[in-house]
Amino acid sequence: MEDKQRPSNEPRPHRWQMVIDLDRCTGCEACVVACHAENNIRISGPGEASDGRAINWIRIERYWEGAYPDVKARFMPVLCQHCADAPCEPVCPVYASYHTPEGLNAQVYNRCIGVRYCGNNCPYTARQFNWFDPHWDPPLEQQLNPDVTVRQNGIMEKCTFCVQRIRQGKEQAERDGRPVRDGDITPACAQSCPTTALVFGDGNDPTSRVATMAKSGRGFHLLESLGTHPAITYLKRLDE
Repeated sequence: MEDKQRPSNEPRPHRWQMVIDLDRCTGCEACVVACHAENNIRISGPGEASDGRAINWIRIERYWEGAYPDVKARFMPVLCQHCADAPCEPVCPVYASYHTPEGLNAQVYNRCIGVRYCGNNCPYTARQFNWFDPHWDPPLEQQLNPDVTVRQNGIMEKCTFCVQRIRQGKEQAERDGRPVRDGDITPACAQSCPTTALVFGDGNDPTSRVATMAKSGRGFHLLESLGTHPAITYLKRLDE
C-alpha cells in the first residue's frame, strides 16, 4: 500500500540485503579478518575465548554432512541477520537497538547500558557483549579505521553491514549527482571473500545482483520458522 501511494518522482528507499552462497564458501575466514580490521573489533585472547568472551561480528559455523567414512565439513557464515521483525529491538529498555528506514538493525553505542536483553533475545547469537576495554599493542593501534568508533566495555555490539561504507557510497553518489548504482557499496566481508560467496546490495533495486540471487530456488533464511524475516538469504549447496 505504501508503494502505491508513493509519488512517482520520489526515489524508492534502499533496502540493504545480502546473499550468501554456501556452495562457494570454503570456510577460509577471510571475511572474519576483514570485519575485525574494518570495524575496529578487539582481539580476544585464548583465556577470554575459553570463557566464551570472544568477539566476532561474523563467524564461520562448521557442520558435517554425510555418514562415515564419507563425512564432509561444510561452512556457514553467520552474522547479524538484520531482521525486518527483529526480536532484539523491542526488549531494549533504552531504545539502543532500532530499525532504520533502509532495513538495517542499528545499534546506538552511546545509548546502550549493557543489560544484554537484546543479546539474550537474538536467536542467531549475533550480538556480542564487550567485556573489556579494547587494547592494541603498539604499533597495531595505528591501523584502526578512523571512520568507525572504538567501543568501550559494557555495551553490546554487532554487524552493521559496514554502515560507514554505505554512507560513503551514498554521499559519493550524491556528489556525482546520480543514484547509487549496484556495486557502489561493498561491506568488508564481501570485498574480502575470494570466492565471491557474499553478495551485498539494494533489495529494492530489481536489477541488482542481490535481488536477482535472492529469488533463486536454492534460497532459504536461517531459522525461517521464527518469522523474523532476515535480510540475509542463504543459497543451498548444489547436489554433488
